[in-house]
Amino acid sequence: MFMKWRTADLSSKGAAPKRGKRAALVVIGAIVAATMTGCSLLPAETEEEVLPPITPPTISKKPEYEVRTETLEKKVSGSGKMMSQREEKVYFTLDGMHIKELNVKPGDKVKKGQLLAVLDVESVEKEIRAKKLQIRKSEVQMKETLRKRDEMDPVEFEEATIAFEELRQELADLEEQIGKATLTAPFGGTIIAVQVEKGAAVKAYDPIATIADTSNLIVAATFAKEDLEKFSAGMKADVDINGAGKVSGKVKVMPVAQATGNGSGNGEGSGEGGTPPVKETLDQYVIVSLTKMPKGVERGTPLTVSIVTQRTEDAIVIPVSALRSIGSRTYVQVVESDGSKREVDVEVGQQTSTDVEILKGLTVGQKVVGR
Repeated sequence: MFMKWRTADLSSKGAAPKRGKRAALVVIGAIVAATMTGCSLLPAETEEEVLPPITPPTISKKPEYEVRTETLEKKVSGSGKMMSQREEKVYFTLDGMHIKELNVKPGDKVKKGQLLAVLDVESVEKEIRAKKLQIRKSEVQMKETLRKRDEMDPVEFEEATIAFEELRQELADLEEQIGKATLTAPFGGTIIAVQVEKGAAVKAYDPIATIADTSNLIVAATFAKEDLEKFSAGMKADVDINGAGKVSGKVKVMPVAQATGNGSGNGEGSGEGGTPPVKETLDQYVIVSLTKMPKGVERGTPLTVSIVTQRTEDAIVIPVSALRSIGSRTYVQVVESDGSKREVDVEVGQQTSTDVEILKGLTVGQKVVGR
C-alpha cells in the first residue's frame, strides 16, 4: 500500500503568500465568530444589589431638669355625697300583711303627718268583730258570776275574772294592730326612695320608703383611718361636687366612729329579722361646711373632699425621677457648665407624687439628671 502525494508547482512565484493571507483571514474570522457565539451563550450577569446605608444606633440622652422653687402641698382625699341633715326610713311594725294603699313615689313632697301607706287589715277587722261578740257573751256570764260570788270558790271566781280580762286584752291588741296599719310622714320633706310596691307582703321593720329634708343639705365624706389622723375640725377643705365644680369649705365635724376604710359608710340595713333598720347618721362622716352652696345640687350627688395637711411656700424642688439613693445615701447628678456631671448628696423634705423638696445640697437654677 502506498500514498501518492501531489506536489505543487513551486515554480509559480507569488501564489503561496496570497494563499497564506487568505488562510490567516479565514482563521481570524472563525475565531471572532466563535467568540461572538460563545458570548451569546453565557448567562447574563446579575446586577449588584444596592444596600441601604447602616446608621449606627444613637444612645438616648437622659433628661435634664432645672432646680426650681414651688409651693408644695400634701393632701388627703375622701369620697362622699350631699346628704340631708335629717333623713329617715319609715316602716311598719306589723308582720305578714299586704300593702293596700301606697300613696307616694320617689320625688314627692310630703308634709308632717301625711299618709304614706296603708296595710290590708280586713282579716284583723273580722277578728275584732268576732272578739266583740265573744266579750258581750262573756259580760253576761260575768254579771251572773258576780251575783254568785259569795257562793263560789275564790279560786273559781278568780279564774273567771282572768278569762274575761284576757278577752278584753285580746280585743285591745287587735285594735292596736288597726292603728299600726297606717304609715305617716314623721316630718316634712321629700320621698327619695320607695322600697315596696302596692300589694306586696311586708315584714316588720322592712323599709317602706325613705324621706329626707332636701332643703337642708350638707357635705358628708369618708376618709381612710390613717388619713383621719392627719387633720382636724377647722381646717380648710376643697370640695369637688359632680356637675357643680369646686367649692371651698371648712371641716366642721369629725366622725364619732372613725371609718376603717374609704367606703361609702352608709350604714344602711334592711331591717330583716324583726329589728329596725340601721339608721344612717351624720356622725359616721366628716362634715364640711361650704362657703356657698352651689345651685342645682341635690341629695346624693357624689363629691370628693381634699384637705391640705401640709404646705410649704417657695420650696426648692426637683422631679422625683432625678433623686437617687444607694443604701442610706441620697444624691443627685448635677450637670456642670462644661457638660460634665458630678454627684451631690442632698437632704430631702416633703414629697408629692411628682416632686420632692430639697432642703440641702442644691440651689435654684442648677440642672440635675433624670433617670
